[in-house]
Amino acid sequence: MMTATKPNLPDIERARQFLQSHLATTRLIAAVSLNNVSYTQIYLKLESEMPTGSFKVRGALYALYVEMTNRHVEEVVAASTGNHGAAVAYAAKLLNLRARIFLPVKANLAKQNRILAYGGKVIEHGKDISEAFEAAREYASRSGDFLLNDASNPNIPAGTATIALEIFEQLPNVTEIWVPVGDTALIRGIGSATERLRPQVRIVGIQAERAPAYYLSWKQGFAVPTDSCDTIADGLATRTPIEENVAAIRELVDDFRLVTEGELLRAIEHLLFKEHVVSEPAGAAAVAAWLADSTAASKGPIVMLVTGSNIAESLRQALMTGQSTSSHAESGAALTG
Repeated sequence: MMTATKPNLPDIERARQFLQSHLATTRLIAAVSLNNVSYTQIYLKLESEMPTGSFKVRGALYALYVEMTNRHVEEVVAASTGNHGAAVAYAAKLLNLRARIFLPVKANLAKQNRILAYGGKVIEHGKDISEAFEAAREYASRSGDFLLNDASNPNIPAGTATIALEIFEQLPNVTEIWVPVGDTALIRGIGSATERLRPQVRIVGIQAERAPAYYLSWKQGFAVPTDSCDTIADGLATRTPIEENVAAIRELVDDFRLVTEGELLRAIEHLLFKEHVVSEPAGAAAVAAWLADSTAASKGPIVMLVTGSNIAESLRQALMTGQSTSSHAESGAALTG
């Protein structure tokens, strides 16, 4: 049986069988520019190339399919900072359903546009994902429509676990997988598949320093909410951890790191200019952590997930950061030359 937090192997295999008929395997590429440690090689798993520009479509599509096999569904409701909402809207369109997505006020415009492009209805409410979710839950309880919550739905991690199955086929000797962490559905899925198939592979989680709720919870062993989650990495912006998810990641995650806003911007710029990969802040979190500190890496190949490419304002910030860094370097060279 599947628990709400950790899917078993038959669940994961069923998810893969269904998703293979709708989604292509994402590329795994060697990232030569990140090979700054002699005893390992870095690879990027480009979930940013999924149809909605994010890994989220794996879990949303599979979870919606499972729900439809169990009961009649006309409309699916979700709360999101953007990527989950776009994934739900895409899945709803594919399965001929309506989608109603609750977003925080002033949510990422690029992600809003994706939701609208897939025919989803957008409702802005609250200052962050927690307040948007309360509005979504209230609406769904009144209407009786299906509320697809990516933090607690039991089928979403089975969908995200399919990423690990692809990695094991593409790179059989992988030693570590670095995973950005928002609501934990991604790392719970990947961690569950790894625990069952490749228990020797280490799982490393990454959160934003300004949205550290699950990092703090993982460290302390119980849910630690934060007052805010004000980070440019909106895909990582959670502040109210779920106790069961904390217990799961305590079992599945071997190491956990935080990255600063500046490190996220640097990673976006690095991926763009060195690897020709477009990434949003949350999607670049694993690379940000590696660029900040690569000293604790294990021997052997490491896979870093690039989880999303829905970026607008943050790309401009990253480019400005890179230009500023370059200007300072040139000035320093002129002074010392």
